[in-house]
Amino acid sequence: MSQTIASFNLHDGTTIPWLAWGCGSGQAQRDPVNSGTHVLNAGINHIDTAQIYNTEEATGQIVAASPLGKDKIYVTSKLGAPEDKPISLDSIRGAVAETTRKLGFIPDLFLIHNPFVAHPGELKAMWNTLEDLKVEGKLKSIGVSNFRVQDFEAIFDGARFKPVVNQIEFHPYVLSHLEPVLALQAKHGIVTEAFGPLTPVVRHGTGGPLKPILERIAARLTKSTGKDVDTATVLLLWTRAQGVVAVSASGNADRIRGLAEVAKLPDLLEQGEIDEITRVGKTVHFRHYTEHMEVDFPLPNLPSGL
Repeated sequence: MSQTIASFNLHDGTTIPWLAWGCGSGQAQRDPVNSGTHVLNAGINHIDTAQIYNTEEATGQIVAASPLGKDKIYVTSKLGAPEDKPISLDSIRGAVAETTRKLGFIPDLFLIHNPFVAHPGELKAMWNTLEDLKVEGKLKSIGVSNFRVQDFEAIFDGARFKPVVNQIEFHPYVLSHLEPVLALQAKHGIVTEAFGPLTPVVRHGTGGPLKPILERIAARLTKSTGKDVDTATVLLLWTRAQGVVAVSASGNADRIRGLAEVAKLPDLLEQGEIDEITRVGKTVHFRHYTEHMEVDFPLPNLPSGL
């Protein structure tokens, strides 16, 4: 078993660890310092926070206390306000400076949390401000989250930097809906980051048509590796096989250790299994987080579960 976590290349010349621990929900958000310490001790070296999570300061404390040192820890944060309230253009610089103050360092990656963070018609100007901050050395890699095709089109014209990532809900049951977004990202070299990557096994009422497939693959891997491989592990390995960064939140120490073990696993899935998960996933549309990506973005005519 590999003892390091693989990284993906970003088009700005940097790299990003393929698995991140998010501290935006549940116990991970309620007790981020204790949970985050378990994360780093387990070997996961990518922390995903955001201004609206109210965990940036805790993230800074976690990193400062770690013997790893900041150079070995990748941190993502995001520009946003509670309840998706738009942010004025003249407040962006102060908001970014506050993130840096709370963390104690410039985040490795900084995202626009969703397109509704900007006032109508101001998304391009918001992106331009992040570009300015990058040029000034006040930000490093910059990207977006919950962007639809029209949101990318709004910022691309005349952009000095394209987003390096788009962080969206990503799993097999949203593939059909996301086809236009994923095609655009592939064209421009934009990496997908997945939040909610385990939705088919933890949020779908029945598991849908993927359930028996994931169970069959998990049973094969359990037998071939001698380790207890579950369906969540199979989904995470499928996510990595897509070249997609997975963001998973947990405040449970045992679960965190399990995530770290998955993060270090070699490629165990057969290509036929990867293709089967993709093909069957596209027969269903089921999304847990509907508040952004289903606005003014046509849904596929598919059942939510079979």
